[in-house]
Amino acid sequence: MDKIAVLIPCYNESRTVAKVVADFKAVLPEDTVIYVYDNNSTDGTADIAAAAGAVVRHEYQQGKGNVIRRMFREIDARCYIMADGDDTYPAEFAPEMAAKVLERGVDMVVGDRLSATYFTENKRPFHNFGNKLVRHSINALFKSDIQDIMTGYRAFSYQFVKSFPVLSKGFEIETEMSIHAIEKNMLVENVIVSYRDRPEGSVSKLNTVSDGIKVLGTIGKLYKNNKPFAFFGIIALVLALIAAVMFFPVLNEFLHTGEVRRFPTLIVSGFAAIAAIQSFFSGLILETLHEKNRQDFEMRLIDIQNRYMQKMEESK
Repeated sequence: MDKIAVLIPCYNESRTVAKVVADFKAVLPEDTVIYVYDNNSTDGTADIAAAAGAVVRHEYQQGKGNVIRRMFREIDARCYIMADGDDTYPAEFAPEMAAKVLERGVDMVVGDRLSATYFTENKRPFHNFGNKLVRHSINALFKSDIQDIMTGYRAFSYQFVKSFPVLSKGFEIETEMSIHAIEKNMLVENVIVSYRDRPEGSVSKLNTVSDGIKVLGTIGKLYKNNKPFAFFGIIALVLALIAAVMFFPVLNEFLHTGEVRRFPTLIVSGFAAIAAIQSFFSGLILETLHEKNRQDFEMRLIDIQNRYMQKMEESK
């Protein structure tokens, strides 16, 4: 088992990957292992990373989420540091992030760019807007205080990595990580890190519009899965209000005339009321199942901790 493993997912980062590997080597202990996972690069990224001293492995399914799934499955470490290969995250913050995991038992350390230089360094205004939108949405919906949801600079504990089910294939993965940590009551801390924009000639793989839509869709899906009573309760409330708005004029007419003249309106309001009741009880049932899943997860964490202690003994 590695003490510290640096995980660098890469796709066509030949201009910067050697510097990234060298920077992390310079600031972390000698026994740190730096892994570069190449995701079908065509510019020689893998060869350059290997020459710089990284352990190079490959993931042939395209997408950052697929790369991280492979990394988390294959590598055992006491502390994991994840960074991008584009040289936008300074390595000098890595020791502080690793110390929080190794000494304080933090499960996820978030490299917070948004409280530092991100908005001045990043030249893509829609990226800035999207980061703010995602941060405020998640912190409001999940009652959290993570300062940078979309950052690719993080540190993790063994327990987080081995309990995190990677479902996303692309850049939604950071959102998924953040919500997993919040919902599973894991210890999360922020470290303010400086950010520098990509060097000239290095191209971002993130598409502001399409990937932004995927991220927002992921937030909605995870809110439904992790807050089912709130999600379906909102739907039930909306349907109940629609039913009431349609029903009360019919009722008022009946009280004054003794007749029901708008049967279609009455029928639609009745179906809306039935749908509201169904949505309410669906949320109630799913909330109970979700609570049971959380209990099962806590028991699973005990198994992961036991496995961690066993690997620690074996590595001595």
